[in-house]
Amino acid sequence: MGKLTAAITAVGAYVPNFVLTNKMLEGMVDTNDEWIVTRTGIKERRILKPEEGEGTSYLAIKAAKNLLEKRNLDPKEIDLVMIATATPDSLVASTAAFVASEIGATNAFSYDLLAACSSFLFGMSTAASYIQSGRYKRVLLIGADKMSSIIDYTDRTTCIIFGDGAGAVLFEPNTENLGLQDEYLRADGSGRKFLGMDAGGSLLPASEETVRNRKHFIYQDGKSVFKFAVSNMADVAVKIMERNNLSHTDISWLVPHQANKRIIDATAKRMGLDGSKVMMNIQRYGNTTAATLPLLLRDYEDQLKKGDNLVFAAFGGGFTWGSIYLKWAYN
Repeated sequence: MGKLTAAITAVGAYVPNFVLTNKMLEGMVDTNDEWIVTRTGIKERRILKPEEGEGTSYLAIKAAKNLLEKRNLDPKEIDLVMIATATPDSLVASTAAFVASEIGATNAFSYDLLAACSSFLFGMSTAASYIQSGRYKRVLLIGADKMSSIIDYTDRTTCIIFGDGAGAVLFEPNTENLGLQDEYLRADGSGRKFLGMDAGGSLLPASEETVRNRKHFIYQDGKSVFKFAVSNMADVAVKIMERNNLSHTDISWLVPHQANKRIIDATAKRMGLDGSKVMMNIQRYGNTTAATLPLLLRDYEDQLKKGDNLVFAAFGGGFTWGSIYLKWAYN
């Protein structure tokens, strides 16, 4: 029997029905399809409309139920439900607690994890630690974000990028040396001046003035964020390769955060990978923040093979970033 590791044993996902295309955005802000595709790689994104659902919990519940149905798993067997998100239903009551109750995970404890676009990556580390401790057998990690709830659709620097969606994975113990192998996670708090949301927290509580001045929408200094992301996402991915003696031929897939196609391409180039080994769906969903990584796993699940070497990489506001090396556990 090998050492105890934490492996992903099931995936699920959900994206809203409404498709916001680049053509539609041309009628909302000063932009065009060619400009958006050239600079980001995005052609369309999904938006959760009020008639379909409400907050982030709606997306998370849908993704969780998709996973449970595919796996034929009794939700009462889940020990922990974590929601990786930047857009919780509220800042007090845990979105994860509500999701766990709604899916019938009545024996699970639950909480939210917030690290911007790195939330799911950091959640993978946390979920694996719980499994490897031997205390818990099944951890449900859901990356979900309703980014449309904090986007200013008169700001062309942000409204073209983000979409709504959710993805879920189940972590379970493994003794075949599959699952999470290594991680390299980082943060730099000085980055919050380049990408963030001013109001709504304890630093600047909601007021008539904050609403009037549109302080409850996210902002970003695009050039600074791009520079940091290109450098740091590539650096950590290469670092994880070096620490584990992996060459580009050893890697089956790069699983990169879907923020910008140019950032993804730069990371793959630094790793020595061609496009056939890079998971990408940014053209269809845009940046769904904490949902990008699990959505990739859902979209590429049929192409994954047991034992495949996957390198995850992400970069998010704060700044937060990192890379994880994982061996896929099932066909």
